[in-house]
Amino acid sequence: MSRYSQTRAILGWLEKGNSITPIDALRKFGSFRLGARIWDLRRAGHPIEKTLIHVRGKRFAEYRLVSKLRRAAA
Repeated sequence: MSRYSQTRAILGWLEKGNSITPIDALRKFGSFRLGARIWDLRRAGHPIEKTLIHVRGKRFAEYRLVSKLRRAAA
């Protein structure tokens, strides 16, 4: 899957209301570089928020598309 295909697939996933972590991106879309794909999406104007998750001493990012309702309320 190309970089652009991965980016479109990740955007589609986020638009459905799902969140995504690096391991999700690797398993679902074959993307080893989720941070780079998120950067591409943000650069294209998509409001994406990041939450740091801590599990058993490990830390990783979880990304979510900011909903239109939350943007309107801000």
